[in-house]
Amino acid sequence: MTDPTAPGPLAATAALMADPARARMLTAMMSGEALTAGELARIAGVVPATASGHLARLAEGGLIVVHAQGRHRYHRLASEEVAAVIETLGGLAARIAPPRPWKHGETARQSRLCWNHLAGRLGVTLHQRLTGAGWLTPVPGGWAASAEGRERLAATGVDLDEAMTAKRFACDCMDWSERRPHLAGGLGREIATAWLTRGWLRRLPGNGEGDVLARRRIAVTPEGARGLHEGLGLDAA
Repeated sequence: MTDPTAPGPLAATAALMADPARARMLTAMMSGEALTAGELARIAGVVPATASGHLARLAEGGLIVVHAQGRHRYHRLASEEVAAVIETLGGLAARIAPPRPWKHGETARQSRLCWNHLAGRLGVTLHQRLTGAGWLTPVPGGWAASAEGRERLAATGVDLDEAMTAKRFACDCMDWSERRPHLAGGLGREIATAWLTRGWLRRLPGNGEGDVLARRRIAVTPEGARGLHEGLGLDAA
């Protein structure tokens, strides 16, 4: 069996992610949505034929998966592990690059999606609230929900049974902009799903096809702010 940490496979995976056009495509797929080749071509600033070649390489490298539906082919990240690597690399790049203002807007820094879970200040604050109150307790490799934590999360619409079906129930993902962890795993996914479905969160329009965070920006609605405060004591502001 090939060792995935050996220089050859590691270098090959890094090279797949290093191309600027492919990096923009992968970042766009961090919205959690499945995107067409045409959408990804516009985001990456390349012609459709070039985009198709890039997407084929990403699929062959195991970084994305492709779903055919009718005449369309939809592309999404292959796993939570891929999303975690992209988010971590973004944070590393921000730390080692020369200091410069955050260029993606305060809305994206306040709240956004990291593939299928909440990120930005909202995600970090949620992580701090759940762990600080003891509603999530540490276990090897992540977190488990206490009895009170399960009760409180269920009251906000979170499907905890579905969260348990994930490979990891709850784990940390280092936030790109805040340099602190937000919550990933099945619980992170189900929280985002429940609160978007309830209308507590809403997706925001992007700033154009070239904006790699266009599909990731979200905002807390007034109803969501009330629900988060009443249910979790969380100040969404």
